Amino acid sequence: MSHFLFDEFPLVSAAAWKQKIQVELKGADYNENLLWRTDEGITVKPFYTKEDCKNIPINLPKKGFNICQNVFIDDEKTANFLTKDALKRGATAIHFKANKPFDFQKVFANINIKSILIYFQFSFLEDTFQVELSNFCNSENVFFQTDIIGNLAENGNWFFNMNEDHKRLKNISNSCKNTISISLDLYQNAGATISQQLGYSLAHANEYLLDFGKEIANNIHFSFAVGGNYFFEIAKLRAFRILWETLLNEYGIENSNVHIFTQPSLRNKTIYDYNVNILRTTSECMSAILGGSNTISNVSYDAIFHKSNEFGERISRNQLLILQQESYLQEAQNVADGSYYIDAITSQLAEKGLAIFKQIEKGGGFLDQLKSGVIQKKIKESAQKEETDFTNKKNVLVGTNL
Repeated sequence: MSHFLFDEFPLVSAAAWKQKIQVELKGADYNENLLWRTDEGITVKPFYTKEDCKNIPINLPKKGFNICQNVFIDDEKTANFLTKDALKRGATAIHFKANKPFDFQKVFANINIKSILIYFQFSFLEDTFQVELSNFCNSENVFFQTDIIGNLAENGNWFFNMNEDHKRLKNISNSCKNTISISLDLYQNAGATISQQLGYSLAHANEYLLDFGKEIANNIHFSFAVGGNYFFEIAKLRAFRILWETLLNEYGIENSNVHIFTQPSLRNKTIYDYNVNILRTTSECMSAILGGSNTISNVSYDAIFHKSNEFGERISRNQLLILQQESYLQEAQNVADGSYYIDAITSQLAEKGLAIFKQIEKGGGFLDQLKSGVIQKKIKESAQKEETDFTNKKNVLVGTNL
């Protein structure tokens, strides 16, 4: 076939489409019936054309996404068993969580560390332990989800104090790779809008760039929570890559590759009809995949009311395996390319997020606004509005208010 079939059809302008729709509406108001405005201030249209696209290049992962399993380290032998079992059953990454230092030789006994991705999330800040652990792993595929500013945002306190926390984090960063994770899941789960999440992500990360210098950029990675607004969540992750590249360009950094770790949101999960959670996490994982996540750690359907268990973990892992192996999404992370709708809202979200970032920097920076309660106040306002909209059925949460 020497020509494209669609070339036989004449191009139709956006004005012609709108005129045709208005005829079909038979007098009904176009704006009132077919346009809706999101909490981000974006007006969603009933159709999109090439005229809406800016075609901004986005640097997406080339190797698809990794399937991650959560393992809590309390007893080292148990953690070792759970890790080997998860890897045997299809996981390609492990997300370790711990509340205290542990014997890492026991945890990783008979495990090929270099063949998998490893994430460490600690509720403590111990630089000597982290450096020893990093040296033991000796792999570029190890990511420490250390975020002293995120800890302040979540708990209202530093691990020790501001100076000591920065000192310890600097010791870790000087000796280890991939040491700082920007915990953006915190803001999503608290109720921040998508544009707020994007603006806060830049402002949050910029605090580390200002404190430690632009050289720290290669050590920064990001953790996102993905909500139920399917197309907007795809656009959120794509918009973030654009924004991160924009920020790094201001520092004179050309390499804008960024590692994104994602999990489904906890904000919309229910204990009353918990099987609905499987549907929600599946949709959210699809958004994470198509948005260009490097690694996805699914949430078990019973995670908010039940301790981690083999059945729940198996279901959550198999959801990702089905999306990867049976739906072939492993080969299609750029499937959103060419979608006029996604491209348009990606550009608009990036603009909204950048505006929020500039506003924060003008107001003294993220840390100052966090300490003064400005960030918390804005998130609370967004969360309350969302809850009111669900109560009044202005927004629909299928299985809850419909």
